[in-house]
Amino acid sequence: MNKKIALPMENGLLCAHFGHCQTFAIVTVENNVITEVKELVPPEHVPGLYPKWVAGFGVTDVITGGMGQKAITLFNQQNINAFVGAPIKPAKELVTDFLANKLNLSANYCNHNEHHEHGSCKH
Repeated sequence: MNKKIALPMENGLLCAHFGHCQTFAIVTVENNVITEVKELVPPEHVPGLYPKWVAGFGVTDVITGGMGQKAITLFNQQNINAFVGAPIKPAKELVTDFLANKLNLSANYCNHNEHHEHGSCKH
């Protein structure tokens, strides 16, 4: 299985809200083995930009703590699978869990219908 997996990162851990991350980890997987991890600084956040930007790197999947339904739809339109509700862990650990079918996805940590603060995610 060959994949490129994007994960929004903040201080070395998965960012709770992909739109407010410091970097994106782009993890290349070949034959179920992680072969490369790149950290890329995204452009300034503009709603709808990140799915196209990430798709430009050949990304097949995105793993995030939380994102809105519109962003999920935009990723799907770019043929990118969105996995939402991942725990706050380092990128390599999350991808290893994903490859072993052990990634525990829980609640979407960023629900745009509620106004709250968590980490740097402010609505």
